[in-house]
Amino acid sequence: MSGTLAFVDGDLLTDVLRDTCLSRRVLDLRELSPDVALRFPCDRSIGLHLVARGTMHLHAPGMADALALSSGDIAVMARGCDHVLSTRPGLEGQRVESIDAELPAGGMPATQASDVISGAYQMWSTPLHPFFAEMPPWSVLRASEMPRLGPIALSTALIEAELRSREPGRTVVVHGLLDVIFALALRAVSAQCAQARSGWSQAVRDPHVRRAIALMHENAAHPWTLDELAQRAGLSRTALAGRFRDAMGDTPLNHLRTLRMQRASRLLADTDRRLEAIARAVGYQDAFGFSKVFKRTLGVSPKEFRRRDAGERKHPYRFHGA
Repeated sequence: MSGTLAFVDGDLLTDVLRDTCLSRRVLDLRELSPDVALRFPCDRSIGLHLVARGTMHLHAPGMADALALSSGDIAVMARGCDHVLSTRPGLEGQRVESIDAELPAGGMPATQASDVISGAYQMWSTPLHPFFAEMPPWSVLRASEMPRLGPIALSTALIEAELRSREPGRTVVVHGLLDVIFALALRAVSAQCAQARSGWSQAVRDPHVRRAIALMHENAAHPWTLDELAQRAGLSRTALAGRFRDAMGDTPLNHLRTLRMQRASRLLADTDRRLEAIARAVGYQDAFGFSKVFKRTLGVSPKEFRRRDAGERKHPYRFHGA
């Protein structure tokens, strides 16, 4: 996701995804049989499951009953929701395998199996953008409620066909289609979240608050003040502060700090730039002031964050690349 964003029209979701710098992993088309369940350890990932065939049940901590999924349904997961997929409402009598285990191929008649396409998008470090923080643990997009020729239905049919094929360029096509489905699913989840009384998805429906948010996304390094944000958003200082707080449950300058710390975390993890350069890139005049805010927000100094991140790059569940 690159290029110059048109913030007047406001594609804020694209900007959120770009700034979050997600790492993707396609977990392929998997067959589930009645005697095997799959465990997905996802403490630092968000993701989705698309049921390509049959029925499935999703088991997660805190669920009173397993979540039933039918062919064409998409389950969208917030960050940190470890869970198990099975073909049965209960897990009794099933062998639970991790997604990293080598599963036996075949062994059950096709009529007794179910197929699932899964994808995970990892956010290894915090802080989380408010959009991801407000996501419910699970959201389900039901095939019965989606247009049969709508973009999600068409995209899922295409990705299933590609995963079942061995045509040249399959990997590129699958990754591109997964990104499309993921973005469309997040768009739908955002629309659901917008029905809440407060939160990021609700806030961006207010054109003045949206404009202030877009300005901060567009140039987080700018020395924004509440007065300048209010003027550029077309409101008084008091009005912007009140509407922002009512919609987001936060202040504009606290939101700006979150954006800056997100970008700083990415620069610390993915570049070898000096602290002074990173501080200036995210809106601080010197490394001392930046380090003080960083430690207060993330609980560790920038140097310790960079050292810890380097050590965690060999973690078995950490994704590498897009």
